[in-house]
Amino acid sequence: SWAGARPELRAVGYDSKGIAAHLGLLRRFIKVGAVDLLVAELGLYGVRPDLEGLGIAHSIRVMSPVLQELGVPFGFGTVRHALRNHLERFGRHGLATIVPGVRVRSTHPQVHLDLPPTRVEDALVVVMP
Repeated sequence: SWAGARPELRAVGYDSKGIAAHLGLLRRFIKVGAVDLLVAELGLYGVRPDLEGLGIAHSIRVMSPVLQELGVPFGFGTVRHALRNHLERFGRHGLATIVPGVRVRSTHPQVHLDLPPTRVEDALVVVMP
């Protein structure tokens, strides 16, 4: 879903070794039932490997006031099932809710005409209040 996208906002954390973590945000309309809803899609998330497991991911909290400023009802992202345990840590602290069983469908399955579709329809949806 981020192929060719340019995030409106980026949160980048630095330490003495350089970039420690990053996250992008892009407002998009998604269809929920029959309603088109403007939300903030969160993506391009990453933590430098030497910092994994140290709790730096909780810095995602900086996005909560940004979501309020943008006037969107929630932020969301989609992740592979392999990241479920990692993201469940956010849920324990009220930062996110994992919503399984939601069918995710891209409107652009063929972003690159010379490559096979990269559509992932069996993703976990993560909602951030």
